[in-house]
Amino acid sequence: MNAPAGWYPTDRGLRYWDGTRWTEHFAPASPPTPAPAPGVRASRGVPTTAAWLGWGGLVLAAVTGGASSGLGGFLAAVGTYVLVVAVVAVVRGHVDWARLRSRTAGVVALGAAIVIGGIGGATADQPATTPPTAAATRTSSPGPSSPAPSPATTTPTPSPSVTPTPSTTSSTPTVAPPARGTALAALAALPVKGRAPKTGYSRDQFGQAWADVDRNGCDTRNDVLRRDLTDVTLKAGTRGCLVLAGTLHDPYTGRTIAFVRGESTSAAVQVDHVVSLSDAWQKGAQQQSRSTRTAFANDPLNLLAVDGPTNSAKGDGDAATWLPPRKSFRCAFVARQVAVKAKYHLWVTAAERDAITRILDTCPTQALPRSTAIPLGGGTVRTVTPTPAPAPPPPTAPSAGLDPRFGTCKEAKAAGYGPYVSGRDPEYSWYRDADHDGTVCE
Repeated sequence: MNAPAGWYPTDRGLRYWDGTRWTEHFAPASPPTPAPAPGVRASRGVPTTAAWLGWGGLVLAAVTGGASSGLGGFLAAVGTYVLVVAVVAVVRGHVDWARLRSRTAGVVALGAAIVIGGIGGATADQPATTPPTAAATRTSSPGPSSPAPSPATTTPTPSPSVTPTPSTTSSTPTVAPPARGTALAALAALPVKGRAPKTGYSRDQFGQAWADVDRNGCDTRNDVLRRDLTDVTLKAGTRGCLVLAGTLHDPYTGRTIAFVRGESTSAAVQVDHVVSLSDAWQKGAQQQSRSTRTAFANDPLNLLAVDGPTNSAKGDGDAATWLPPRKSFRCAFVARQVAVKAKYHLWVTAAERDAITRILDTCPTQALPRSTAIPLGGGTVRTVTPTPAPAPPPPTAPSAGLDPRFGTCKEAKAAGYGPYVSGRDPEYSWYRDADHDGTVCE
């Protein structure tokens, strides 16, 4: 006989088969199994009605959770439902309609329910818990042919954890975006990067200094001086280009400076690159063409006539390291820097952006300056009388017995002196013997 261990009917009643042989254990025959009630079919001891209620309850819980909170609610509801069924399986040892026929299967289902519920709680749009439906409650209760669990061994169903959803209400006041056309709006559009190495930088990378890029016949330095100085005096014969004198109301310090053109006086007023060439090189200009860099270095938008020593102190600093001493000009100063960097597609560092933001927060409506052409003329024209060349010094008085000494043989011959022979005339050593024939001034 090849049959599993168990009680089997014999002519003497029920006898126990241990799987390999008959034992000596007998038991009275069991009473006949009652016929199932109409509409109920026995299937492994679980009524069909329980299966309908169990699976129907699962579907109802899933639909309800999904409708209220989307995918997260769907998963949370399914996890909660499976959790309840798994706990019942662990306590009772089986829930046949759910195919949980051992406590081990119940423990596995319990772990799966916790994972599903956790995922659902983390992804739910809103915290939502789906209580066990009435169908689930009825299904988890013992069926008519199943022994009721002992109250002392019933494991309470753990409540699923609810992930709190952060409140969407913020106490921080809403800050309006900067108005279009302002320096703040342009600053927000500038890229923020680190400073690139200065490798390869030189003034020559930005083309000829003070080149006439606008083709008006005048160099850029004199264009800026005519624009920024008052009471300008222009040199006659330069078509209103060259500035001889004027008055500067320095924007960096607020001082009034008299400008006079000359080797020892011109440096009192210098033309500053608001965004220095070195700063531009390290923030995008080194990737640009030479013609673009030349235009940048001579753009009136990036140039201001200022106090010479103050410009020297500024060096190649950006807004994070240098600002004009005159605080009332700082808004206009950083706005011009933003306008230049926006026009030439340069970036700012984080520290530079923060420094500019702090300044512009005090003047949020500060507009961007624009580059405009600078016309010729506009001042008083003055004719400059050329200074006569100094008269040549008189010839050196001759020593006794020698001719006068002249600067060149040409001068000596014009005065009627020469020629001079090497080894005979001391005057020979005063002049250059170009043909090396031993005679000069012949």
